[in-house]
Amino acid sequence: MGQGKYVLITAEDGGIINDPVLLRLGENHFWLAGADSDLLLWARGVAVHAGLDVQIREPDVSPLQVQGPKSKAVMQALFGDRVLELSYYWFFETELDGIPLIVTRTGWTGEVGYEVYLRDGRRGLQLWERILEAGRPYNLRPTGPSDIRRIEAGILNYGADMTLDNNPYEVGLERLVDLDKPDDFLGREALRRIREQGPARRLVGVEIRSEPLEFNATRWPVRRRGVEAGLVTSAVHSPRLKKNIGYAMVAAPQAQAGTELTVETPAGEAPATVVPLPFIDPAKRVPKS
Repeated sequence: MGQGKYVLITAEDGGIINDPVLLRLGENHFWLAGADSDLLLWARGVAVHAGLDVQIREPDVSPLQVQGPKSKAVMQALFGDRVLELSYYWFFETELDGIPLIVTRTGWTGEVGYEVYLRDGRRGLQLWERILEAGRPYNLRPTGPSDIRRIEAGILNYGADMTLDNNPYEVGLERLVDLDKPDDFLGREALRRIREQGPARRLVGVEIRSEPLEFNATRWPVRRRGVEAGLVTSAVHSPRLKKNIGYAMVAAPQAQAGTELTVETPAGEAPATVVPLPFIDPAKRVPKS
């Protein structure tokens, strides 16, 4: 209890339904902080036939992220020194000026970061102002997710880099699959077959050699020696690395590091090279620091 895990939920064919963060709030109380897919309906459908005594509902909870090199100082100003003792992927329940919250050491940036889960939707504006006030000495600014930073860190976006049509072995998340666990799960036999046969395609890192590219709104075609080989799922220019980086779903024979490809970008065709993931900090030393 008090710990979270990054997990996968798979369908009967091994496809990825969702990649939530699983939080254990109590002995028999779990949260699935899901990506953007129909996780609630899936869970209720499974429960009907599972033979388990469970209650499944969608709580009225709204998450906000505080991310970046100064996030620890901001959170310390709000919650005191207990923040300094919070390990990566652990959480605590607390109140801030009477606002009920859960604070997790997680995030979607690859930076030091936290997520704050608001458990009383009526207090959202009050919480927002309180966090902005605490962050003012540290130049805190509100923004949406940083695709640049999450791509640098090798973080995937459900609905773009992986969908229901993809399995964990295709997207490099096989470390999350335990085919030998004692309890059964949906997709187990399909995933066993995929592991034995090997996936037909793989998500790889790519460096695209062109002028700086804006984050892609659509998937870009990828070719290998003039033959269609796959699609770029996410790509953007990284000022830190001074190059265009991204992910491409390609046929397995083209997934080896060093493979040369051609990407059809909005600015025209550009050469690209398959490279290992993530682009920086493979040991996740930054978010764990």
